[in-house]
Amino acid sequence: MNLERPFYSNDLEGRASLCRDIILSAGALVLRGFEDSATRAFSMKGPQDFLTETDAASEAHIRKAIAEHFPDDAFFGEEGGGSISNRLWVVDPVDGTANFARSIPHFCISIAYIEDGRAEIGAIYNPALDELYFARRGSGATRNGQPIAVAATTAFETASVEMGWSGRVSNEIYLETIRDLLALGTNVRRAGSGALALAYVADGRSDAYIELHMNSWDCVAGLLLVAEAGGDVCPFMEIGSLRGGGPVLASAPGIAGGISRASRIPIASAGDVVAELQLA
Repeated sequence: MNLERPFYSNDLEGRASLCRDIILSAGALVLRGFEDSATRAFSMKGPQDFLTETDAASEAHIRKAIAEHFPDDAFFGEEGGGSISNRLWVVDPVDGTANFARSIPHFCISIAYIEDGRAEIGAIYNPALDELYFARRGSGATRNGQPIAVAATTAFETASVEMGWSGRVSNEIYLETIRDLLALGTNVRRAGSGALALAYVADGRSDAYIELHMNSWDCVAGLLLVAEAGGDVCPFMEIGSLRGGGPVLASAPGIAGGISRASRIPIASAGDVVAELQLA
């Protein structure tokens, strides 16, 4: 048996390889937790903000692996926080924890790597369905190794839009946005995992995703996926920040203008998602 520690080159290729490996190993850990009712027991961090022991275990697993192979890289995670620097991993160890806690197989792990202010790598993995979404800046996006692209939708009456909910924004503003989306003729739904919702825009399962305030660990990987799959996205780091979060919009280009007006979230060209980030 070969017990040697795997080697990852100290460059983007090495970090991409590590990202694939650790998101899959973390996924195995999360799937075991999902299948064990005892580890699905939850506590509350706030209203509709669930926490299970699997969240903490997954983040610790990912943090340890990154520190082992790239000890000088910074880590910023949902559960443990962290520091922000020019080489940074942004991690949500389980997004969709409410689904996870209720035995609904719609949850994921999200990992992004940012270097010198640019999102370079994004990965989202749903272990319950064994679906791995992966993107490298400038290299396109894939699901389980196969290229993906956003939907070709141009008619609002055929569009399916997902919208996330956050207690950081008033209900009145959410209801106004939903009203304006419905007035366009779109279908509006919510499945409970913002990161996975962005992945679904990237592969055309949804036509757009909107969240009026989203944390960076939920969206950086997904925004890169959508941009690399040919979609339109908001300039997240101009209208928000890594620490503070901000509004999120990702859309198929054919309906992006109308979705932007209804949500009051600006869109940028696909390349702008990997422009210089505000690290504060």
